[in-house]
Amino acid sequence: MSKADAQTGTAGPLGRPPGKGSRRGRSGGRGRQSQPSARAAVLDLLGAGPYRRDLLIEYLHRLQDRHGHLAAAHLAALAELMRLPLAEVYEVASFYHAFDVVKETDTAPPEVTVRVCDSLVCAMMGAAPLARALSETYGATVRVTHGACMGRCEAAPVASVGRRYIGHADVATVGALIDGNATPAAATDDVAAAVDLPAYRADGGYTLLQQCLDGGRTADAVIAALEESGLRGLGGAGFPTGRKWRFVRAEAGPRLMAVNADESEPGTFKDRHYLERDPHRFLEGMLIGAWAVEAEAVYIYLRTEYPHLHDLLGKALDELRAAGLCRVPVELRRGAGAYICGEESAMLESLEGKRGLPRHKPPFPSQVGLFGRPTLINNVETLYWVRDLLQRGGDWFSGAGRRGCHGLRSFSVSGRVREPGVKLAPAGISVRELIEEYCGGMAEGHAFKGYLPGGASGGILPASMADLPLDFGTLEEHGALIGSAAVIVLSDRDNTADAALNLMRFFADESCGQCTPCRVGTEKAVDLMQAESWDRPLLGELSRCMMDASICGLGQAAPNGLESVLRHFPDDIAKRRPG
Repeated sequence: MSKADAQTGTAGPLGRPPGKGSRRGRSGGRGRQSQPSARAAVLDLLGAGPYRRDLLIEYLHRLQDRHGHLAAAHLAALAELMRLPLAEVYEVASFYHAFDVVKETDTAPPEVTVRVCDSLVCAMMGAAPLARALSETYGATVRVTHGACMGRCEAAPVASVGRRYIGHADVATVGALIDGNATPAAATDDVAAAVDLPAYRADGGYTLLQQCLDGGRTADAVIAALEESGLRGLGGAGFPTGRKWRFVRAEAGPRLMAVNADESEPGTFKDRHYLERDPHRFLEGMLIGAWAVEAEAVYIYLRTEYPHLHDLLGKALDELRAAGLCRVPVELRRGAGAYICGEESAMLESLEGKRGLPRHKPPFPSQVGLFGRPTLINNVETLYWVRDLLQRGGDWFSGAGRRGCHGLRSFSVSGRVREPGVKLAPAGISVRELIEEYCGGMAEGHAFKGYLPGGASGGILPASMADLPLDFGTLEEHGALIGSAAVIVLSDRDNTADAALNLMRFFADESCGQCTPCRVGTEKAVDLMQAESWDRPLLGELSRCMMDASICGLGQAAPNGLESVLRHFPDDIAKRRPG
C-alpha cells in the first residue's frame, strides 16, 4: 500500500478479489459474497477505482441516486470492492436518513417516495393531515413517509418528492410533482437567483482574496482584524472566529479546513438563504480562511436536503478554478441526513466516511481533526461575513447592536408571523421588535404566546419574556439559548407541551445512540410525555441525567423544551393532545 493509499484509506487495485491480508478477509462467509451482477452494476456506476475509504458515503449516495434505494446485493458488492467488512458498510448506510436500505428479505420501495416534514413548524402548519391525505390519494403506488426538518421552515409545510422539495405543500402541488406535471416554479429548489462570478467580481469580489494571495495582507493582520471585530461562530456555539483561526494556525502542519454547511436545527435556514443568493461571498471567506491557516485542502459538508446548492456550489467552484482563484483543493461532500453531524466532531467522522458519532474531547478538532490533522471548522454564515468585515472594518459589524450587544445576527424566523424568512437584525434585538419591525407582525388571527429563540435545542420562552435581548449569553439564565438564531414564534393556537413532545421525538429520532443518557433518555422522555399525566419529578430527574451525562450537545440540550414547559407553561400540560 502506497503512502497516499494509507492516508486516504484506499487499498490498491479494485479488480483483485479479497483474500488473505485484505481488511474484509473471509468474515462475510460464503453467503455474503457479492453476486456477479451486483458487482458489475457497482463497477458500472462507480468505475474501477481505486476507491477511497472516506468516500464511502458518496458511493452510497450514487447507488441511492441510481436505484432509489440501497439493495443488500449492492452493499455486499461495494464492501467487497472496497475491501471492507459488510457490517461496516451496512452500519454506515443504515445510520443516515438519506439512505433506504433494503434487506434481502424485503421488497424494494415504490419508485416514488414522498416525505412530509414533521418537525415543529411543519407540524404547526398541517403536516399530519397533509401526509394522511397523500396516503389516501395515492395508496400503494407511492410511499408516503415522514421526513426530518428540510431547512425550508419559512415555507411550511414542506414535502419532498424524490430529490425535489416543495414549500407550502398541499395535495395538489405535491401531486403535480408525483405526476411529473410540476412547473419549475413549483419546487422551492428552482427559485434561487444567485450572484454569479462576473457580477460578484464586478462588485469588488475576490479583490481581498487576491490581496492575501499576492502578499498585500498578512495572515496575522487578517486574524487580528477578525478578533477586533468580535465575529463569533454563527452555527450556534458562538466561539470567537479570530481566536479559532489563530489556534489552528499555531498547530504544526499539515492542516485542513472543514466547512459545516449541514444546518439541521429545526427552524434554521439562514445558510441556505445566503448560498442561494450570494455563494461567492461565502466562498471568498472560505478561501481566505484556508489561506490564513495554510490549509492543504478544504472540505465542504453540505446538507443532502439542498441538492440545488450542491449543483450551484459545484459550478461556482469550477468557475473559480478556471479563473485561477482557487489555489487549494476543495472537495464538496454531501451529508446524508443526520442532525448529529451538525456537531463538529460528528461531521468530521462523516467526512471520513463513517457514522456520525461525536468524538470525546479533548483533543479538540483544532488540534486533532479531520484525518487526525489540525482542522479549522467554520459554518457558512461565519465565513460569509469575512469579506465585509475585512473590507469595511470591524467597527461596521461591531457597531450594530441593541441593549449593549454588538454585531449583526441573521434570524431564521418561522411560525405564526405574517412575513417569515431570514431577517438581518442587530444583536440584542428583542423578539417583540423582531416580529413587529421585521416580520410584519403576527399572522392574521393569532396572538403571541411564546417563542423558541434558538430552534429545537434553544428552549421555549413565554410572551412575558418578549423583551429579552437575543444574543449569546443573554438567555441562559432563563433556561434558553440563541444557538443558530432560529426563532420559531408560537401563538395562542399552539400548545407548548405538544411542541415540546414534537421536539423530544425529533431528538429521539436523531440521537446517534453512542451514549446511554441520550439514547435511552430521549426515548424514555417521549414515553413519559405521551402518558395521560406527566410524572414531573421523574421527568425532571431524567432531564438532569441527560444534561449532565450526555457526550455531546444533542443529549445535553434535548430536555430544554421539556424544562421550559415545566417552568413557564405548566397549564399547557393538562391541555395537550393525547398521545
